Amino acid sequence: MSMPHRAVRRLEETESLDRVAGPASKAAGRAVRPRPVRNLLSGTSLGHPLHPVLTDVTIGAWGASAVLDAVGGPATEPASDLLVKIGIGSAVPTALSGANDWSDTLGPECRVGLVHAMANSAALGLYVASMVMRNRGNRRAGRALGWAGAAVMGVGGYLGGHLSYVQGVNVNRTAWQQEPDEWTPLLDDAELADRAPRRVDADGTPILLYRDGRRVYALAATCTHMGGPLDEGAIEEGCVTCPWHGSTFHLDDGGIERGPASTPQPHYETRVRDGRIEVRVPARDGQGEPVERARHKVREGMARASTT
Repeated sequence: MSMPHRAVRRLEETESLDRVAGPASKAAGRAVRPRPVRNLLSGTSLGHPLHPVLTDVTIGAWGASAVLDAVGGPATEPASDLLVKIGIGSAVPTALSGANDWSDTLGPECRVGLVHAMANSAALGLYVASMVMRNRGNRRAGRALGWAGAAVMGVGGYLGGHLSYVQGVNVNRTAWQQEPDEWTPLLDDAELADRAPRRVDADGTPILLYRDGRRVYALAATCTHMGGPLDEGAIEEGCVTCPWHGSTFHLDDGGIERGPASTPQPHYETRVRDGRIEVRVPARDGQGEPVERARHKVREGMARASTT
């Protein structure tokens, strides 16, 4: 195990951070509770989280400024100064979207997220100081503070990568499910009571079934946001709400009514045949072929290519 990885593992186990991380994350959760705020900061309309998009702007601007300060001359100073300002301006909405995501974490993820936020805040402070020195004409101090900010930003970026790629924060929890691409029987039609959610299994994939009159709805039972059990959530006005963080999805198509989810919930076609409720992935590829089957063909093609 590498030294940085060992350091982050120790950070995950530092329970003393909970004294700050717990109350702070709860305060952030209260601040983003209104639906318009939650949807905006979660990236609900984007189809994936907003925070990674914004971090690219901040990191790109400050990183490019550091390069210009290192290898450029007087001719590049205006561009470097502008990049510092762009990074500062983008850091604020980036921090807000990050706080929104962090408010849904617990335990090790919350602790790492706290230090991630502290590092990024320190980087912001250093770049603000750098901008002040540049405006005063003290180029040497401005460059030094900018390089210090870039170094601290690197620490924050590493922790952000750990949150996403190691701890799986805000990763679509249904991405690897093997969805039923053929009509798959789940249970007897008589076993599904009206307006009583039921969790069933389709070859290892948990599915939420819900009957409203003559219509039967089917969604993935695992919330795309953080893996919450949708079958235990409240259902009203054609939507189901995850009991963990309040993500709300439309029963008919899995669309998002309210974040923090940013990925729509997988939904399935339903039918009753020979007294059994059956489901399958909807046909969407323009040729009447379920998407999961099309994906499977792509995987098979890639596997064949890798062996030739």
